[in-house]
Amino acid sequence: MEKFFKLKENGTNVKTEILAGLTTFMTMAYIVALNPNLLTGFDTGSKLWNAVFCATLISSGVGTICMALLANKPFAMSSGMGLNSFFAVVVAQIVSITGVTYIQGFQAGMIIILIEGIVFLILSAFKIREKIVEAIPISIRIAISPAIGMMLLNIGLGSNVGIYSENGGPFYVMRDFFGALTAGSVAEQLGSAWGVMVLTVITIFIGVIAMVVMDHKGVKGAVLAGMLIASAFYWICDFLFLHENPFAPLETASFVPPLQDMFETTLFKFDFATLFNLGWATVITLVLTFCMIDMFDTIGTLVGTASRANMIDEQGNMPNMKEALLSDAIGTIVGGCTGTSTITTFIESASGVEAGGRTGLTALVTGILFLLCLFLAPIAAIIPAAATSSALVYVGIIMISGLRKIDFDNKLGLVPVALMLIAMPVSGSIGHAIGIGMISYVAIRICVGKAKDVSVLSWVISALFLIKFFLVL
Repeated sequence: MEKFFKLKENGTNVKTEILAGLTTFMTMAYIVALNPNLLTGFDTGSKLWNAVFCATLISSGVGTICMALLANKPFAMSSGMGLNSFFAVVVAQIVSITGVTYIQGFQAGMIIILIEGIVFLILSAFKIREKIVEAIPISIRIAISPAIGMMLLNIGLGSNVGIYSENGGPFYVMRDFFGALTAGSVAEQLGSAWGVMVLTVITIFIGVIAMVVMDHKGVKGAVLAGMLIASAFYWICDFLFLHENPFAPLETASFVPPLQDMFETTLFKFDFATLFNLGWATVITLVLTFCMIDMFDTIGTLVGTASRANMIDEQGNMPNMKEALLSDAIGTIVGGCTGTSTITTFIESASGVEAGGRTGLTALVTGILFLLCLFLAPIAAIIPAAATSSALVYVGIIMISGLRKIDFDNKLGLVPVALMLIAMPVSGSIGHAIGIGMISYVAIRICVGKAKDVSVLSWVISALFLIKFFLVL
């Protein structure tokens, strides 16, 4: 391991890397059930749900292990949030236009994912994606890490811990609990779910405080330990005060992976006839859209997380970027062949980095856990969302500290950075936020007479984002 992963050279050891890999996996475990829910319309237990469940774990495991062995980086990947919702919308549109069944529409949509992965494999092999990274201005590259921190805070206090009321509407910690005029108004709307909301809020802050205290005392694996403390607190209170059994899902859970459903439903099951009924222009547009979103989501995550781990040079470039991007492309190809949406590097990898992960051994542990989760999914499912949220909040706060590297006196560079910082948590897309930053960067340079300072590739990237944002097809 020392020879392959160069642990001492990167200031780490086997124990730290294993803890970091476990930390990353636990913060990403929600994707195990959420991705098949989103891609199948919460059709739990159906053949397609089981197929997507298996495909998610297999493609996540393969892609993450490739990241470990090819790039030696501590980054994990899975079906990208946002991209999976977009894929579900595309499948629904295919079904609506062509009149086929949802499974046929899904099998048609898989072709788009496969094509995207192949395109990325070619672009990565010839270092074209790497050139795109280099075309992003240094100020924006530096700010990607704190912007991701803002996004992690938004996820940790927002979408990751949505509590559903008796009326079915979601309530979020920061927006609805702390944003309410009175606690009574929230309690009235939540009904019986009020207790869950209170327990969730307390659990998040207990987890964050535990992580801060243990990190201050130099405890290794403070993030993972904090998550375990938060989980234990949630389980105990859930049993004592809400009279629920947090381990009830284990009583009826099956530990046998439903691989047969994947073989019958999605594995290499491509419906070309249905896809081409949409017309070549629509197909090409969909492929390009997926490519743009995935490319800049992945680039942003890699650059931002690498920056936090001090893995970038003075020019803001990350060593082994080509291999990291190749791993992303391989994961997407595997996802397209097995039956899930685009595989991309997850911002939750930052939790493993904060736990001390510095090499591919962290990613290897996470990748193996994804594959093992085919048999142990019910165990991963009992980790409360509030516990993972505490890790996201803590890591998000740490990543915001990267703002100290920004030159706040340079308004030409500061404005694009500020817009990106706002856009990332609000839009929920790393790629879109980078696009807004790039467009504003180029526009400002034009207006102050410094258009010649903008590289050709920066012009192209900005133009593509303008088309993406404003062209109505």
